Amino acid sequence: MSTEPVSRPSASALSRHALSGPAMGSRWSAVFWSNAKVDIDALTGRLQAAVDRVEQQMSAWRRDSDLERLNATPVGAWTAIPKELSKVLATALDIGRRSEGAFDIGVGDLVRAWGCGGGSRTPDAELIAGLAGHPSFEPPKTLQLDMAGGRARRLAPLRLDLSGIAKGFGVDELARELGATGCPCWLVGIDGEMRAEGVKPDGRPWAVAHEKPVPGAREVLGMLELSGAAVATSGSYRHRVEVDGRTISHTMDPRRGAPLDNDLSAVTVLAETCMVADAWATALLVAGAVRGPELARRQGLAALFVRTDGTVLEAWP
Repeated sequence: MSTEPVSRPSASALSRHALSGPAMGSRWSAVFWSNAKVDIDALTGRLQAAVDRVEQQMSAWRRDSDLERLNATPVGAWTAIPKELSKVLATALDIGRRSEGAFDIGVGDLVRAWGCGGGSRTPDAELIAGLAGHPSFEPPKTLQLDMAGGRARRLAPLRLDLSGIAKGFGVDELARELGATGCPCWLVGIDGEMRAEGVKPDGRPWAVAHEKPVPGAREVLGMLELSGAAVATSGSYRHRVEVDGRTISHTMDPRRGAPLDNDLSAVTVLAETCMVADAWATALLVAGAVRGPELARRQGLAALFVRTDGTVLEAWP
């Protein structure tokens, strides 16, 4: 997405490296060119530590995560949280407001009730029924952040879930570590969320496949070229749950209080950071094929929408 001139590294002075490791229920990866001065073992350790730190702070699956500690704190009580978690929560609240509630981190109870989060993988009809009339997520009425004091408190019995933004932030943390090494060109990612910097030694930008949203298959719909940008995709075709013979999405529609059921299969967003791209991809998916592109244009977002019939819609700033 960057339009600034990008310096081209000398192929003769650089060597290519590819690293990977476990991350947030998936795998992280890093491909980059560097000179011989980079300590690859030490860098691998820092990259792994970066994603481990994000998981420790923001996982909805780990009972000992900082997010789950906040969820377990009594309503109205302040609890200390790490600066990274504060940053992600603040960004989530901002995008929730700008998306008019399409991005909602207060759906944790709903996610668990439908068997899509930590705990049981089977929908619980009693829990689902019990959420009727549950307070809606309306920050700052339901969540307050004290950024300067490094603390947060819930003002309503709502469970927070950062599944729609934490992985993107994890990619940004990988990018931060690689950027600190001085490497001129790199591509990092967790699952399908990616961020790239610079151009490869042959002068070409990084090419990332735009996947066709076909359940149970890996097919390429097109290619995206990245340099100084991040990309994230949210879809209803990959992580799903079977209920009474019907397949439902793992993404929740906060307006309906139920799994998402609309005319979109996937949304891909390009942005400066992967955290922002990740959250907006979820918001636009929830918004749907009519409201989504309109919202993207109002917010100056570059996005691709794939409808359930295979039609591709584009929104560019």
